Amino acid sequence: QVQLVESGGGLVQPGGSLRLSCAASGNIFSIGSMAWHRQAPGKQRELVATISNGGSTNYANSVQGRFTISRDNTKNTVYLQMNSLRPEDTAVYYCYVFVTTTARRLNAIWGQGTQVTVSS
Repeated sequence: QVQLVESGGGLVQPGGSLRLSCAASGNIFSIGSMAWHRQAPGKQRELVATISNGGSTNYANSVQGRFTISRDNTKNTVYLQMNSLRPEDTAVYYCYVFVTTTARRLNAIWGQGTQVTVSS
């Protein structure tokens, strides 16, 4: 079993910043790509940012230059630093991680989600 625990969401004013964290734990042999997705009310879930196990990153156009994804492989954790937040960034944010277990099985796992609300 592998679990993902997210933290760092909350209410912030437009222009503010938040940092999300997602920590993996359990029977982990290795971790591959990690990503953040988000889902706003009434909308489909969308990819926000990805980071490979080598550190290569990609971003959605809507967050490019404002959000930064990073990872700490010693802690099996992925982060999303969100700056210059806008009301349209309001959504539930989910981490998504590819994990190879100690049984050498590859799993793709979702975090439980953390609410980010940008409002004055």
